[in-house]
Amino acid sequence: MIKFWKMHGVGNDFIALDGERYDIKDYSEFAKKICHRHFGVGADGLLVAKKSDKADCEMIYYNSDGSRAKMCGNGLRCFSKFVYDKKIVDKDTFKVETLDGVKDIKLNLNSGKIESIKINMGKANFNPKSVPVKTDKDIFINEDIFVIDKDFKVSSLLVGVPHTIVFVDEIDKKEILKYGPEIEKSSIFPEKTNVNFVKIVDKENILVSTWERGCGYTLACGTGICASSAMAHYLNKISNKVKVKSEGGELLIEIIDEYIYMQGSAVKICEGILEV
Repeated sequence: MIKFWKMHGVGNDFIALDGERYDIKDYSEFAKKICHRHFGVGADGLLVAKKSDKADCEMIYYNSDGSRAKMCGNGLRCFSKFVYDKKIVDKDTFKVETLDGVKDIKLNLNSGKIESIKINMGKANFNPKSVPVKTDKDIFINEDIFVIDKDFKVSSLLVGVPHTIVFVDEIDKKEILKYGPEIEKSSIFPEKTNVNFVKIVDKENILVSTWERGCGYTLACGTGICASSAMAHYLNKISNKVKVKSEGGELLIEIIDEYIYMQGSAVKICEGILEV
């Protein structure tokens, strides 16, 4: 039997567990089973806490389809709450090793309880070869692609994982469900891509809705919100500090010297015992 927590960050939900306590041979298969919403607990992804030689701990992350991802922004906030509340780390400022490098975590506490979590997500990478995108251009911004029956202008960058931004006048969930998976799997993205539909409200407020590579439509995507803000800031559509709303809630994003800082909540829903 395996003890777990179920958590969410602005609606993006996860299963978290202490990887030092359990001998799980295949995290990919385990993630597919435990994240299944009918035959498992149900979640967008799996968070596993392990020891690290480079940081205070390591976050191993798998999507619900069993694919491993280098980074998950909402997942990292939930992971940070998990390791603090479980006393795996015992300080409010610490470092977490990920496949996207070591991330700096700052917990905002009130009477010992976490009110919000601020994370330095690093710099956005606009090099198409890094995303990756099949193009000869030095930067992939406002490029035309045709999907199913419609032309889109898309912009791609790497924020831990590949992201493609589509600026829209209105967020339309039907369009996201129709075109999101097709853009994700477009042949110009050899490793697929997350797809973010972004509405600019004003210089301090934007709306973001994401079709996630590896798990489909989610209520929020942390790295997607960071990537959308970075692209909007690069194009001078927003200021360096912006509130970003998704269907699941709101995050605060700051861009300082090109570094992206993400701040928001992490919520424990419940804990339980999985019978394996």
